[in-house]
Amino acid sequence: MKYFTQYESKKLADRLIEKALYYKSNPRIDAAKGIGKKIGCIFLNPSLRTRASTQIAALNLGMDPIVMNMDKEGWALEMKEGTVMNKGTVEHIKDAAGVLGSYFDILAIRAFPGLTNKQEDIEDFIFNQFIKYSGVPVISLESAIRHPLQSLADMITIHENLGTIKKPKVVLSWAPHIKAIPHAVANSFSEWAIGCGHDLTITHPEGYDLDPLFTKGANIELNQQKALEGADFVYVKNWSAYNDYGKIVTTDNSWMLTEKHFKNAKKARVMHCLPVRRNIELSDEILDGSRSLVQEQAINRIYAAQSVISQILG
Repeated sequence: MKYFTQYESKKLADRLIEKALYYKSNPRIDAAKGIGKKIGCIFLNPSLRTRASTQIAALNLGMDPIVMNMDKEGWALEMKEGTVMNKGTVEHIKDAAGVLGSYFDILAIRAFPGLTNKQEDIEDFIFNQFIKYSGVPVISLESAIRHPLQSLADMITIHENLGTIKKPKVVLSWAPHIKAIPHAVANSFSEWAIGCGHDLTITHPEGYDLDPLFTKGANIELNQQKALEGADFVYVKNWSAYNDYGKIVTTDNSWMLTEKHFKNAKKARVMHCLPVRRNIELSDEILDGSRSLVQEQAINRIYAAQSVISQILG
């Protein structure tokens, strides 16, 4: 597996989940595996969990992680071919990615969408420029359309909390937000939940349909209360419009989950990737209550990353 950018197959997902749980029980068991190797974590956007968890995962495997905040500490990058660079950009991606590929054994890249050029975002243009020119294995730390390490951590969390449930009902519920948010987490969670064989229902107000590429096989229900009935796991996330690309269609506060939403889903556990806007996306009573799995998800980010890095190292 040269790149880790998306869901590949249930067989691979099961293997990564199993390996992640193996590392969770003994994080340093493969501490010699990455000795002498370096991973470059390149951030074009802010991060907390992704940054820290990826570094810890690499250190657990004996690798040397080096972090660069490219949006603040590096040169402004030009991404497009044939550009006359007489404006704000200083270094072309061909040169920057080529250098980084010569310095590191693995690159891990985080690059958000602009939410203005739909086609460019769909093609994951910026992320794929790093793949094209670096010449080394690349891990997605979130791109314009996917966040696979987050989704792997989510699948690990669901697996750990299944109990006797054979085929869980998983609900992805849109939540309000104060600004336009990318589709990456919602896309990726849908892709992984469906791929792992879960019964996925996606619920959102009108106008917030996701790219069908990621939701094929899911049930779409615009009535949130109906969607939540009998749910085992509820994943809460905001996203902006896909058809009316990058726009905020509504900010209906009634979609924020509180205990009253769970009258027909008494045992449902609630998930969120963090960071979360408290009392906008999710209420304090849910986040601080017994339903919440958000801290477990955050912990599992380490072992999701460690599993993937280990897989790439071979």
